[in-house]
Amino acid sequence: MNPGNPLTAGVRYHRGNTMDLSSYTLPDLRELLTKIEAEIDQRTATPQRATRKKTPKQAQKLPAPHDVMPDEALAAPTSQVASTTTEAEGSAPPAVRKDKPPAVIKYRNPAKPEQGWSGHGRRPQWVLDWLAQGKPIEDLAA
Repeated sequence: MNPGNPLTAGVRYHRGNTMDLSSYTLPDLRELLTKIEAEIDQRTATPQRATRKKTPKQAQKLPAPHDVMPDEALAAPTSQVASTTTEAEGSAPPAVRKDKPPAVIKYRNPAKPEQGWSGHGRRPQWVLDWLAQGKPIEDLAA
């Protein structure tokens, strides 16, 4: 709806697209209905508008395609293609992820010494039970 439209002048919009129609007279509502039906007919008659989907915001932020033709990419040395791609995208090449060493165990379950906890992440149930008994976590130190 156009805010300059005299039929919708003074209409309060709630949550983006909901109108308060209680102040309209019956003839105004019928006129609005005919305009809505005409707009629906026009949009369904135009196949481009009816079938077009909205682009998600994430897709709008994607970088534009490179202006390199496939035959140009094959003719260029691989180092030149790689540097062009990195510069065009504005990001560094993906880093190689190294395996992390296992976390150092800081706390051990006194009932089952094979169970340990590094102190990072979610507390295991045996630690929660220990603390629920009012005992200090320092007593579990490995």
